[in-house]
Amino acid sequence: MSNNKQTEEKSEKVMTKYDRKMEKRRIEEEKERKAQKRLKIGSIVIIAAIAAAIVISIGLSAYSKYSALHNPYIKIGDHDVTRVEYDYYYNNSVNSYISMYGSFLSYMGLDTSSDFSKQQYTDNMTWKDYFDQMTVSQITQVKALVDDAAAQGFTYDTAEDMSAFDTELAAQAESESLSQAEVYTSLYGQYATAERIRPFAEENMLATAYFEHLTEINKPSDEEVQEYYEANKNNYDKVDYRSFPFRGNVAEDASEEDIAKVMDELKVKAEAMEKAVKAGEDFEALCVENAIDDQKDLYGGDDKEGSLIEGGSYSAAPAAISDWLFDEARQEGGTTILPDETNHNYYVVEFIKRSNDEQTTNSSISSTLANQKAGEYMNGLTEKYEVTDVAGDMKYLTIPETSTESPESAGETGEEVGDGTAAESTPEAAETESE
Repeated sequence: MSNNKQTEEKSEKVMTKYDRKMEKRRIEEEKERKAQKRLKIGSIVIIAAIAAAIVISIGLSAYSKYSALHNPYIKIGDHDVTRVEYDYYYNNSVNSYISMYGSFLSYMGLDTSSDFSKQQYTDNMTWKDYFDQMTVSQITQVKALVDDAAAQGFTYDTAEDMSAFDTELAAQAESESLSQAEVYTSLYGQYATAERIRPFAEENMLATAYFEHLTEINKPSDEEVQEYYEANKNNYDKVDYRSFPFRGNVAEDASEEDIAKVMDELKVKAEAMEKAVKAGEDFEALCVENAIDDQKDLYGGDDKEGSLIEGGSYSAAPAAISDWLFDEARQEGGTTILPDETNHNYYVVEFIKRSNDEQTTNSSISSTLANQKAGEYMNGLTEKYEVTDVAGDMKYLTIPETSTESPESAGETGEEVGDGTAAESTPEAAETESE
């Protein structure tokens, strides 16, 4: 091999070694640049995604707000009801119900701090369904009454009512250290403001005023009032009486024979006390004598007449003695003993007198009958209004009516118009009374 060729091969080998070293460095630098580029691109993508999510969220929020304010949530007849209007009535219904039943709510199975849609009202109906049903019924009544008021030429100036409404909300805001805006959203929903709620409140007030007008023009005659009283005397008359219960101590697993023995023993004691009363002994003193040790202080003394009930109602009297007390054949001063098989008691009872406040009774009956007539008229109006579930949230509409009955043991006081005006009422409110 020539010297020139050997030199070229040696130079080639040297250059190749150098080039490989530089190429390795170049490749590493290129990898680093690509990694940096990917990191930069990734960061840009993440930032863009976050920005897009924010934009979408803002867009959805804006759409939700627009929809709540302008789009129909449900339809009542020809009336479009937006979500903000629906929420106004829904919250009214819920707050009214909670206020009415208060401490009884837990017994009804309702936890006001939890999601209503996850709590059962009936087997097939949640509390959310129930309140939706109540709300739709209320809105239907309002729309029907307002429409009929217009058709009948009835008008009502809501200025005074709105002034009272504004004053009440301002007072609530001050007492709870809240702004006006916060009070409105807390009471009527997230999109509620004074301006948005005002037309709903005014319409509600008009409906209430019109219903009151209907009750006025449906006042019953004196003959109708008297006829109603004669058929329902026990609901209005009051009685004064004394009673004392001999209470039996019966085990949960007691046999019928054991129970009968206890009741016979109580009867003997009751008969002895009644005999003493008829002989002229003091009823209260006999109560002290026969009461168990930890209950003796309930009876006797200048300011203690534990056996005496004045102005007692039929509904409040113990079930075992109410029929006897309100028997029209009952004579003043009459006494008896009566068994209470359910509670294993035996009562000694002395009838004092029966009375009736004619003016109060007649006023109550007149109001009751007028409300009933007005309620019937209103129900006739509402039957013409079809409910359309535009948003698809009214699940109760698909539930059979047989599964939507109320679990409350207390009697309903009728539907309500607006914030609390009764569209129908029972003949009287039950009195609470204990011996």
